[in-house]
Amino acid sequence: MKKQVTELFENIWQQYLAVTPSADKVHQLLGAGNDLINDHVAYRTFNIERVNIDKLSAHLLNLGYTECGQYEFKAKKLNAKHFEHPDDTLPKVFISELIVEEFSTEVQAIINRIVANMDSSVTTDSNFLFSGTHWEISYDEYKTLLNESEYAAWLAAWGYRANHFTVSINHLNDFECIDKVNTVVKDGGFKLNSSGGEVKGNAQVFLEQSSTMADSIKVKFSDKEVEIPSCFYEFAKRYPMACGNLYTGFVAASADKIFESTNTSLLN
Repeated sequence: MKKQVTELFENIWQQYLAVTPSADKVHQLLGAGNDLINDHVAYRTFNIERVNIDKLSAHLLNLGYTECGQYEFKAKKLNAKHFEHPDDTLPKVFISELIVEEFSTEVQAIINRIVANMDSSVTTDSNFLFSGTHWEISYDEYKTLLNESEYAAWLAAWGYRANHFTVSINHLNDFECIDKVNTVVKDGGFKLNSSGGEVKGNAQVFLEQSSTMADSIKVKFSDKEVEIPSCFYEFAKRYPMACGNLYTGFVAASADKIFESTNTSLLN
């Protein structure tokens, strides 16, 4: 089972690197050529039955993962769940979904159209979690989505792929604190997400997080090619709870700010 999970995440990682070249460079900065332990991988989807969280998580449940937490993001109109494997060396997975019916009829129409264009077998294919887009969308439609939801626009442009990977600071050999990680990353020439501060969370909530801003990569829309935000790299430091075990969940207030790592208006 572990081999299957490892192979899945290797495929997801390679797809992620293809549109996130900075991640490989940051990986080298922090790992000095050694493998890094991945704390978690994040996905975005819509709450439409055909592609909702249940459809994505089915691939994980089949590999021994279990649901371990639920989250709500009212301002961004999102719900989310996270999943863990009994083997804690394997990454957690955080999956969020956009509550489509809370948006304008114009945005709903675009999202419903692209999802309806997907082949019905796509979500059960073994490569679904690294399959990308299954539709065509124009740049004007992308901008319409962007006007109401950066999340929706990103998902429509990039489809099914890891939105980010996350370095586990707890498992780094040369770094004990998140501030040192942030300094090395910034000194390496990478911009950090400063929404809500460079460090989101603290030891009191048992989790500290930071992240780079997303790379900018050209996307082929149906009518033109445009450079837009792709994916980013996150860093997480977990703290022990009263029982002595490391906290394995997520903090909604912090995750809300991590979402901003792909926000077009913050990239410049």
